This record gives sequence, C-alpha cells and structure tokens, in this order.
Amino acid sequence: MKVFSNLISYIVHPLFIPIGGTIAYFLITPKFTPIEVQSASILPIFILTVIIPIVTFLILKNLGVVSTVFLENIAERKYPLYIHISILLLILYKVIPSNYIMELYFYFTGLLGAAMASLIMLFFKIKTSLHVIGVSGLLMYLVNLSIHFEINLIIAISIFILLTGSVITARLFLKAHSKIEVITGLFIGILSQLLTVRFWL
Repeated sequence: MKVFSNLISYIVHPLFIPIGGTIAYFLITPKFTPIEVQSASILPIFILTVIIPIVTFLILKNLGVVSTVFLENIAERKYPLYIHISILLLILYKVIPSNYIMELYFYFTGLLGAAMASLIMLFFKIKTSLHVIGVSGLLMYLVNLSIHFEINLIIAISIFILLTGSVITARLFLKAHSKIEVITGLFIGILSQLLTVRFWL
C-alpha cells in the first residue's frame, strides 16, 4: 500500500495539473484548432508549469528552503506557491491571450484562485492538500467541459473520480495530511473551477 500511495502521489502531482487540463481541452474540444495554435499553448505552458518549477525546486532544495517535492510543512510551501501564482499570472496575461481560448483562460483562472486560497490559508497556519486540490479541480474541469460541449465524458470523469479517491486515500495513508486538510483541498479544488464556470459555460 505504501508503494501505491507514493506512486499515485508522484503520478498525480500538482505539478502536472495545469498541463493536464490544457491537453485534456485540446483532446476534448470539438472546435477546430490548428496545430500551430495547440503548440503555441501547450509548449509554453509545459515549460512554465513543469520545467521551470522543477528547476526552481532544485534551487530551493540546494538553498535548504524545501526538503522534498511534497512540501511537507507550512514553511516550505510559501515560496513554491508564490512562484506558482506568478507563473499562472504570466500564463493568463501572456500565453493564453496570444491564442485566446476561453475555456482554458477560465481553467487557469480557477487554478490561480485555488493557489491563492491555499497561500492565504498558510498565513492562518492551515495546510491543505495540494494534491487533492489539483486532481479534484481537473475532475471538475472535465465535468464542465462535458456539459459545455455536450460530450459524453463518463469514462474520463469516472477515471478521475477514482483518481481523486485514490489520491485522498494515499495522502491519508502516508500521513501527509489530516482528514480536514484533504476535505478542505477537495472543496477548494472543486469550487475553484465551479465558481469560474458561470463565465464560459
């Protein structure tokens, strides 16, 4: 069970949620999107949300600011969240507007809201599960896309419901979070996408 819990924690790491939602959009949308537009969105988002955070993490680890990729305590979470919020703002202001895609714009707006909510809670000494926030937010985004495009995504949604449950179970089993922390993460993840959906659904 420990091996499974660690594996699922790496596979569904919050790092992969922004690019995961971006790729999901282009796979699901019935709108014709030229390959150039897809590349102009996917590539910079991948670099900004995966490559740069990995490099930044290695720098922070060498400086002794963080110890593991799971950011286990409150002090370790602040700087990565500051960086994550800055990257999301950069994507919202520079990347997406160049090939404006409404559904992606509000997906990243939801991600920004979730990141800011997590950061604010840290100042009140409340740690939330970033893993659960990420996977539940992506789950809600898939539900929104299914309704928006009137496409049956029941298999994908079912898989992500299973993944969400697996992530919650894994984080609790590893004692990385308390029950209230994963429940808080679940609500933040779902609400962050639910509150933005009124602008594009």
